[in-house]
Amino acid sequence: MNISDLSRIKGFRFPRSVIGYAVWAYHRFALSLRDVEDLLASRGIRVSHETIRAWVARFGRQFAAKIRRDRPKPADKWHLDEVVILIKGRKHWLWRAIDAHGDVLDILVQPRRNKRAAKRFFRKLFRRWGQPRVLVTDKLRSYAAARAEIAPRIEHRQHKGLNNRAEASHRHTGRREKIMGRFRSPRQAQQFLSAHDQTASLFRPKRHRLSAISYRHARTDAFKLWSEYTLELTV
Repeated sequence: MNISDLSRIKGFRFPRSVIGYAVWAYHRFALSLRDVEDLLASRGIRVSHETIRAWVARFGRQFAAKIRRDRPKPADKWHLDEVVILIKGRKHWLWRAIDAHGDVLDILVQPRRNKRAAKRFFRKLFRRWGQPRVLVTDKLRSYAAARAEIAPRIEHRQHKGLNNRAEASHRHTGRREKIMGRFRSPRQAQQFLSAHDQTASLFRPKRHRLSAISYRHARTDAFKLWSEYTLELTV
């Protein structure tokens, strides 16, 4: 990834390429803000971890939006799951949907996992991606109740063993949550995970399904897209 481009965003001291590299490194790897600070220092770029925090919060959402904008249409089978996260000692629920290819469609942090919460997540997904042919979930009754009201024609399969793909997608969240020392607020969790999951979808193609040459091509394409998105960043 080239960070020698010196074009700048109005009002920012560091070039776009440095900002884009910092946001990419933080979301791509299990790094702390201080780790990213050290990476940049090794390249002769002196920037504080607090500045990197501001870049991640401000521009991560822009990168995520651009990745969603350019991604191909998702598969017609979706896997949905929810996992508990603790925020200031209180339980919240992270709802996540992935398609049959393993790409994250969207996430939503909510304080409940009842029918109302399921309906809210469904509407968010359907607004962005349309409706799938099949929904696969665990046996939480909220899914069935919400689907019956707002999308009764969708085939719904409820079985814990069928939803391993969605459950496995939560592992990266747990790893990052540990490094970050837990999330400070639902809003911070929503903003971070929305960007983090989309970055992972772009830079973590299913390597076990690809030949070495195909994987290198996918990685090169991802770097090219990220560089293009960096040039599109705005205040």
